[in-house]
Amino acid sequence: MKISKFFKNQKVYIWKEDFVVAKAKRVLPGVFAVIKDKNEITVIIEESKIKKKDVIEMEKGWKILTFDIVLPFELVGFLAKISGALAKARVSIFAISSYSTDHILVKKKDLPKAIKALKGLGFKIENL
Repeated sequence: MKISKFFKNQKVYIWKEDFVVAKAKRVLPGVFAVIKDKNEITVIIEESKIKKKDVIEMEKGWKILTFDIVLPFELVGFLAKISGALAKARVSIFAISSYSTDHILVKKKDLPKAIKALKGLGFKIENL
């Protein structure tokens, strides 16, 4: 499966809200995502919904970018190509995969560089 066809003119949506990535004391309601492993609970939640009493540590100032593409499981290298372009632009990412697609979080301050890098791969960028 040729990866380049998954970039040309495909949409990436930028969420209007600002998000927090936090190590939480419990699974919180109303989150974008929860990752629970044997060591910790990580939540991604809108900054306006976070309560300091519910978290152990948090990192504020993230924007979510959602790739509006249904990605087949056998596709190899999708995130590698994206993370490589963003690394070249000096943009750190926090990646999350859902069943059908991928999402990345970038720091709000790095959003202009991320947009430029993704456009360079052929994506169309839209706001939600």
